[in-house]
Amino acid sequence: MPCNPSDHFALHRRDLLVAGGLGFYGLLVPELLGGAIQKPAGAARTAKSTILIWLSGGPSHIDLWDMKPNAPQEIRGEFQPIQTSAPEITLCEHLPLLANQAHHLAVVRSVGQPDSMNDHHAGYYYNLTGHRPEPGFSSDRHPLPDDWPYIGSVVASQQRLHPYLPQQVTIPGMAGAPESRRPGQFAARLGVQHDPLYVMAKPESPRDFQIPSLALPSEMTSARLQDRKEVLGALGRAQRQFDRSRSVDNFSDLQAKAINLITSEKSKAAFDISREPEAIREKYGTTLNAMSMLMARRLVEAKVPFVTIFATYEPKAYEKNGCKGGGWDTHWNNFGCLKDYLVPEFDRAFAALLDDLHQRGLLDDTLLVVTSEMGRKPKIGDRRGGSGADTGRDHWTPCMSVLLAGGGIRGGQTYGATDKIGAYPDDKPATPSHIAKTIYHAMGVHRLEAIDEEGKPFNLMEEGHALTELF
Repeated sequence: MPCNPSDHFALHRRDLLVAGGLGFYGLLVPELLGGAIQKPAGAARTAKSTILIWLSGGPSHIDLWDMKPNAPQEIRGEFQPIQTSAPEITLCEHLPLLANQAHHLAVVRSVGQPDSMNDHHAGYYYNLTGHRPEPGFSSDRHPLPDDWPYIGSVVASQQRLHPYLPQQVTIPGMAGAPESRRPGQFAARLGVQHDPLYVMAKPESPRDFQIPSLALPSEMTSARLQDRKEVLGALGRAQRQFDRSRSVDNFSDLQAKAINLITSEKSKAAFDISREPEAIREKYGTTLNAMSMLMARRLVEAKVPFVTIFATYEPKAYEKNGCKGGGWDTHWNNFGCLKDYLVPEFDRAFAALLDDLHQRGLLDDTLLVVTSEMGRKPKIGDRRGGSGADTGRDHWTPCMSVLLAGGGIRGGQTYGATDKIGAYPDDKPATPSHIAKTIYHAMGVHRLEAIDEEGKPFNLMEEGHALTELF
């Protein structure tokens, strides 16, 4: 039965809003859920946490981090490359702050999606799970319970349980909000207990992260949770008992964690961005995406294993800067939208995150991944028409770049190369499966087996291999 994310529900911020990860909160017994993951085997790892930053829409690799200054004008575009703190890396002139941090970066320039449908939906699924979409994967394809799981869910499921916070957190909302129908962002066949905790915030209130807002996927209510009111009632009774006794002796560890999330100062502090000095907040910037990166730093500082940022954009600000479409989907006015809005915000916030993690001694333990569903077409101009289309770039799944930093990655390097116009991988071709395996490698996830609802083992990912030369 397809997941209909529009049926998700939410409670008041003062309540604990129950996520798809109810197994995490201890309100469901494991035998109801299936998808049990094999226990970690204590494999070596180079990172303790991962921050995955998703630039929704598909940033133009050829305009940002795989520039082709010697290509014809209709390919190379308006921007100039600049030198960086790493001799091997050149970046766009509109990324001056990131250029100063390039010695921390590895740019994988040769990621392609074989047999791709050149579509956002399929691109989300492939890059979020590492699994190639099935034939006929359409743009209206909803998330399904037997989808392959999100990379973050696999990683989080194999880490030791955090003493007072979730295993993984997604901010500042689900991908594809408000419908949240993008496939690939859920634990799916791995089991709903491994879904992220979704911490919501709005562009007009970018610092309002004090208490998580979560949602319950609708397919879990009748089939597995019996009655929604019963679940919420159980939570209410648990909190009242906790308030009376101030003891968690009558709860399991997971139930105690659920109560801690809304009652303990330590848990609430992790989500309270107002505790950051104003100078630090100003360094990142004032937007929701900037505050999300600062929130991600707070969460990995609190040792949350996996944090996902689905970058989001305030529609009025987006249009004010000559942008149409959504996010980095620059079909129209590609250069103006990048130069005046998208790139400066990302440059400031991501460079601040890199520097902040480095200054705090956290970068070596934190893997950063900047990715998306696709790149952009090398030839300028978009067949879709409309204002600014002559300077737009269309979808391009045959090639894209992925940025990696920290977590054991050797900074200041590029991996792979594209042809002379940035259209196809030309050296060391990779796929989203390779990126997924590289994340797993960094986080010590080497035994990719899980148990289905019938108790049978299955392999979570057979294709691809870790890009170990990056480490």
